[in-house]
Amino acid sequence: SPYAVRLPGGGDPGALAAVRDGRAGVQDEGSQLCALALLAASLDGPDRSWLDLCAGPGGKSALLGSLAAVRTQPAADPVDPASGVPAPTAVHVTAVDVSAHRARLVADATDGLPVTVLRADGTVPAWRSGTFDRVLLDAPCTGLGALRRRPEARWRRRPEDVAELAGLQRRLLRSALAAARPGGLVGYVVCSPHPAETRDLLAAVLADGTADPLDTRPLFPGVPDLGPGPSVQLWPHRHGTDAMFCAVLRRR
Repeated sequence: SPYAVRLPGGGDPGALAAVRDGRAGVQDEGSQLCALALLAASLDGPDRSWLDLCAGPGGKSALLGSLAAVRTQPAADPVDPASGVPAPTAVHVTAVDVSAHRARLVADATDGLPVTVLRADGTVPAWRSGTFDRVLLDAPCTGLGALRRRPEARWRRRPEDVAELAGLQRRLLRSALAAARPGGLVGYVVCSPHPAETRDLLAAVLADGTADPLDTRPLFPGVPDLGPGPSVQLWPHRHGTDAMFCAVLRRR
């Protein structure tokens, strides 16, 4: 990731002044690459309104907000009276989490950025359908892709957890697609390699014809061994990241 710094030899990132001051955050590179993939996908029409649907604890929201702060797009209205050309309109991010605690973490992580934080249930939208140009859904999942960092998680998960979470993921992905405008983009991300949370779930949701999958591999420039596509599965032993799954979809 062009926005990441890797610390050789490990250590405590919290001891760094930039992290203590909130100028930097700790994030797995795979998470960052998945958020950047959504922004790298081409988009016709307006590109001013982004949604982070399950935002807590705020790492991806901070990245999106930082990039939104430096992106502008001409708007049809208003017109700058001095130049007679459309005034630039800033990109804005809406970050949503159902948990009050996690919403506060998002607010802390995005302080000073063009981000509005809402506490809301992503499956019961607090916004009109077709509102957003880009939607990031980093859905709740088993977290099996992070076992290299949290090996104890394997003892906290049961086989029945997968089906329960997959049901929530399906509802959230349908909500994300409804939130995107026609032609808008949705990034579906989970920290898991389990087919029921990744390929199988995606196939079930796309069967209704709401969206088309993009070839996500070109949205990970410089990352090798991305498989047959169209989605991307990252692996610790190949990419040095958590086992993040990412698919970018275009709303019909």
